[in-house]
Amino acid sequence: MAKRTTFQCSVITPERAVLECETTSVVFPAHDGELGVLVNRSALLCRVGIGAMRIQQASGMQTLFVDGGFAQIVDNRLTILTEQSKKPEELNTEDAEQALVEALAMDMVEDAAFTARQRAVKRAKIQIRLSKAK
Repeated sequence: MAKRTTFQCSVITPERAVLECETTSVVFPAHDGELGVLVNRSALLCRVGIGAMRIQQASGMQTLFVDGGFAQIVDNRLTILTEQSKKPEELNTEDAEQALVEALAMDMVEDAAFTARQRAVKRAKIQIRLSKAK
């Protein structure tokens, strides 16, 4: 029996399935840091953070922007349900820079507003970096 070297990876948003592929490794932003996944990973359920997701396939490395949600790993299948996911070519540098300006101008009158501002700034900075790396 041949040893399995890949696993299934799916990235799904409310609007569409962004990615469905066989992969050898995935690194994605969890709520408390990056999480790496290889074949035969034990089952896991966790919150997804904001950041760049790196998917290693036989054809090369692919990068996606992900924005929160949940990740589940069961039986060599990683499923990420996220609010938003885009490929670098779908990101617009000017829009992301404008979002950063707006995020930096947000009022921080309470804890929730501070958290929202931090998330918006992080989201914009990551989108700027990924859009320039196309």
